[in-house]
Amino acid sequence: MKKMSQKTKFRVTFLSIAFIISIVVFVSTAFSYFSQIMKNNKEIENLKKIYSEKLVDEEKLKDEINKLQDPEYMAKYAREKYLYSKNGEIIIKIEE
Repeated sequence: MKKMSQKTKFRVTFLSIAFIISIVVFVSTAFSYFSQIMKNNKEIENLKKIYSEKLVDEEKLKDEINKLQDPEYMAKYAREKYLYSKNGEIIIKIEE
């Protein structure tokens, strides 16, 4: 076999080190992106859960708005919530 010249040994060593460094940088970058993707997926799941809870709350509030359109319900609500009374009614507040 031929002996490698000093210049060729330097090139091979330099290219090998450059290749190893580029592999390390690629792997670390890929790992960083993968961890960010996992973090984003967890956040998406949490936000979907919060969104579904907010949709339920929205339906409840819409139902309450519809109920408050009814004068009888509104009068009953005011009597219960704010202790209003009709003429001749006596309010007795029971502590729980």
